[in-house]
Amino acid sequence: MTNRTYHLVIVGYGGMGSYHAKLLEDNQNIDVIGTFDILEERREASLADGYKAYESLSAVLSDSAVDFVLISTPNDVHKEIAVAALNAKKHVICEKPVTIYSEELLEIMEAAKRNDRAFIVHQNRRWDEDFLTIKKVYDEKLIGDVFHMESRVQGANGIPGDWRHLKVYGGGMLLDWGVHLLDQLLYMVDSKIASVYANLSYILGDEVDDGFQVFIMFENGVTSLVEVGTTNFIQMPRWYVKGTKGTAVINDWDINGKMVIQNLAEAVEAPKPIKAGQGLTKTMAPPSEKAVRSTDLPKVEQAMESFYDNVISVVEGKAEPIIKNEEVLRVLRLMETIFISAETNEIIKDFDYVNSESNIK
Repeated sequence: MTNRTYHLVIVGYGGMGSYHAKLLEDNQNIDVIGTFDILEERREASLADGYKAYESLSAVLSDSAVDFVLISTPNDVHKEIAVAALNAKKHVICEKPVTIYSEELLEIMEAAKRNDRAFIVHQNRRWDEDFLTIKKVYDEKLIGDVFHMESRVQGANGIPGDWRHLKVYGGGMLLDWGVHLLDQLLYMVDSKIASVYANLSYILGDEVDDGFQVFIMFENGVTSLVEVGTTNFIQMPRWYVKGTKGTAVINDWDINGKMVIQNLAEAVEAPKPIKAGQGLTKTMAPPSEKAVRSTDLPKVEQAMESFYDNVISVVEGKAEPIIKNEEVLRVLRLMETIFISAETNEIIKDFDYVNSESNIK
């Protein structure tokens, strides 16, 4: 990697801020030298954890020892802090969603370009094992050509925390979890989006969504259902993926699941009718014993640099960012389109053509 140690300050020392601090404890290239938070109790927590507690954001930005600012505040102030940090010649790492509105990201991208500094969003779930497993199934056509995939995250604990219940702070589950699942999907499927249809759930009575369902059709023929719920007392599989030669399922975060694949070379018997309710069916009967085989999901090896290693490689001009700002912008615009579809109850067509080139710097 590098012989240099970069100094980083975390702005916003709540759950995610302390999470980053913990992750970076053993990092050989990034040293967390301090934090800033507007809440006194969090500044005290920073001191207790062994970090300097800056009294203001301006104190952070005026400190020449600071190379990186990591933003882990509520979503509504990401742009303000990011632009200020970039103008102060700091590199910036930002928690997701990077901003509430895509126009704000464009301002940040312009500030990064103007100041020749790196701005990278922490879309950490590109490294999740469940996602990488499905991506391997998709890329290597282990169940044939994938034509439909369902990606779900479900719980029964409602919207977490406090500010995530409020629209002004960029709350709601589309911005909280949707940004991850949609980023994974667009990173995996290399195709323009043909249409988007969505509905949002407000069952819990908050002013922001407590869940959603989004149906996306890609130009290459792949369809996808992305769903997040916080009122699901029985959870559906994390991934359910259909290909021309089989089906793959991942049930949970522990990667419990399997692939069921057609035995095309076998001379198989036709399925036998089964009693289904008050009738008979061969269509919905299980395949004959020799018609399919069940196999384990593929094992994935980490082929990408870790997030933080990639950040350093980008800053030193040794690699392209794994998480490109243009990709982040596309996800933001997709979420804006989802809000419109849900509000109007309409299918939004030609998403990528409407959004292509027009505002990307």
